[in-house]
Amino acid sequence: MSVDESELGTEEAHRALVEVIAQRHSAVQARITDAGGSLERTRVLAVTKTHGIEVARAAIDVGLVDLGENYGQEIERKAPMLDRPEARWHMIGGLQRNKVKKIARYVALWQTVDRIELVSEIAKRAPGAAILIQVNTTQEAQKSGANPDKLPVLLEAAHDSALDVRGLMTIGPTDGSDPAPGFALLRSLADNWKLPEVSMGMTADLERAVQEGSTMIRVGTALFGARPAAGQAP
Repeated sequence: MSVDESELGTEEAHRALVEVIAQRHSAVQARITDAGGSLERTRVLAVTKTHGIEVARAAIDVGLVDLGENYGQEIERKAPMLDRPEARWHMIGGLQRNKVKKIARYVALWQTVDRIELVSEIAKRAPGAAILIQVNTTQEAQKSGANPDKLPVLLEAAHDSALDVRGLMTIGPTDGSDPAPGFALLRSLADNWKLPEVSMGMTADLERAVQEGSTMIRVGTALFGARPAAGQAP
């Protein structure tokens, strides 16, 4: 069931929304611990993609201060509206260079850095910014992310640009195959380069990600239900 935003605006509606999200957050936390994970080790990133601003406010009231967006224009629109200083916006979708300038002031962590041109643009617009290098661990041609063998070059470019490389990010396979091998590869790469953050796992495959050592899972549907169509969020 999707979060119903049709009658939001009153305090009563906001409290009801917070209660729903809190219950769903507890269920996600239970999935993490049932998979053998630790809530201290694995952080939940609330993916508010296409949901309205009231959903982001309610998520923060639940304690979900890390908010993920796939589109730069949504961060550009929502961040000034939210007006909650504790919010930490994460860019988790494919990113064009010309969008970096518009959202640089709002982004706490750039998770999808996968090419040198993007490293240079972020360093120019947000000096010292925290980033993750996105790796295509499944070698699917339609997916974003650098090939694993390109990782040393990207890491060198990021360090030379004085960016704060926190770790690596990947997306599980889109064909329904076992995500564990790709997740294990990302964990191995992060360990090899002594990078602490490993962002992998979403609603459908978070258990496997936790078992392979994820430190951050990106969860939307399990918290907020089905997403409204783009452009319909208030």
